[in-house]
Amino acid sequence: MDINIGEQLNRAYEAYRQACMGRDHAVKELQQKTENYMQQIREQQEKIELQNSIIAKLKSQLAALNANR
Repeated sequence: MDINIGEQLNRAYEAYRQACMGRDHAVKELQQKTENYMQQIREQQEKIELQNSIIAKLKSQLAALNANR
């Protein structure tokens, strides 16, 4: 009977170990995805700022043209 209990303990430990490894992998994957999304957000924000700057310059030029008319 001790052998049976030992086998059950080994199986339970292996299942626990596999579950922990799966969890660790999922956490690592989530962290990587989060970092990638944050980088994409930063890049999009930079593009928006650049476009806003271009729009402001164009509005200024348009205002100057309209003032000269």
